[in-house]
Amino acid sequence: MVTTATRFEVWAPGRVNLIGDHTDHTGGLVLPMAIDLGLTLRAVAGGDEVRLSSADQAGEAVVPLAAGDGPAHRPPPTGWARFVAAVVAETRADGAPVAGLRGSITTTLPLGAGLSSSAALEVAVAAALAAAAGAGPVDALRLARRCRRAEERAVGVPCGIMDQLAVAAGVAGHALCIDCTTETWTPVPIGDDLAVFVVDSGVPRRLEATPYARLRDECVAARARLGPLTEATVAEAEALDDPVLVRRARHVITENRRVRDAVAAFAAGDPAEVGRLMDASHASLRDDLEVSVPPLDRLVARLRRVPGVHGARLTGAGFGGSVVVLADAGVDPGALGGRRVRPSAGAHVVALP
Repeated sequence: MVTTATRFEVWAPGRVNLIGDHTDHTGGLVLPMAIDLGLTLRAVAGGDEVRLSSADQAGEAVVPLAAGDGPAHRPPPTGWARFVAAVVAETRADGAPVAGLRGSITTTLPLGAGLSSSAALEVAVAAALAAAAGAGPVDALRLARRCRRAEERAVGVPCGIMDQLAVAAGVAGHALCIDCTTETWTPVPIGDDLAVFVVDSGVPRRLEATPYARLRDECVAARARLGPLTEATVAEAEALDDPVLVRRARHVITENRRVRDAVAAFAAGDPAEVGRLMDASHASLRDDLEVSVPPLDRLVARLRRVPGVHGARLTGAGFGGSVVVLADAGVDPGALGGRRVRPSAGAHVVALP
């Protein structure tokens, strides 16, 4: 991170979650990795507004910084611009300096594919604001917290911290095992003999247009009945008198266990066990959390039949998006119909001449 910048470039990766979905919003465990697809923001510091254009999406994001040009004087931003405005607002709420900048954005992330394109945008903008203000490096956790709040402000969906933290704190060659209660993480090496692939289901989704918020509330209600779901048992979940809460709690409890077991299996060099856990995770997301859709299920079943594939599951919030596949490194992406992604470093800023 640069300490003073006139011209600079920010890289913010997307993320794929290997295992541990719909556990972060109840303080559980997740195992995402930042990937080598991402967003690049090139900017020049200065002025009294944040003005960004995108090569991939229509319109501009224009956020005035002058106190006299607030919401009463301008219509609220829409589309991708609302994320930019939300990051500016949360940066101010965090007590951090905000300086003007103008720039452009390009991305290699497919939009609506469940690879955290919105988190990449949020983290890139937050890092750019710090660079433009000469604020110096921003701690990854503080940046992620700020951007998680921005996501909720922008779309009204109460999400967990997984996406923003994976984007901000990614480690090359590693996934991150994140404990969403303590907000601490441990890098988990992904062996060179393994490959991670992402296959787009062709079913786009916008999180605010799905039942995500209701499902989150149901998981939170289960936690209120049982206590921390990282410590509860399946037997305790199945003793609940609400069948919906039984299914939601059972998913979260078993998914947390699967994350722990996957970390141990990676350490033991046992990709077949990781694959078994990924398969079980997809079944739980489909049956107990009810966030899969038939095209995702058919795609997972097809991918599991490809030689060299250890496991496949939907990744992210569900209702569409992508499938993540763990396979031997020699598997041909063409046989999967997807793209290999490599574990990447997190967001960073580089000064430009």
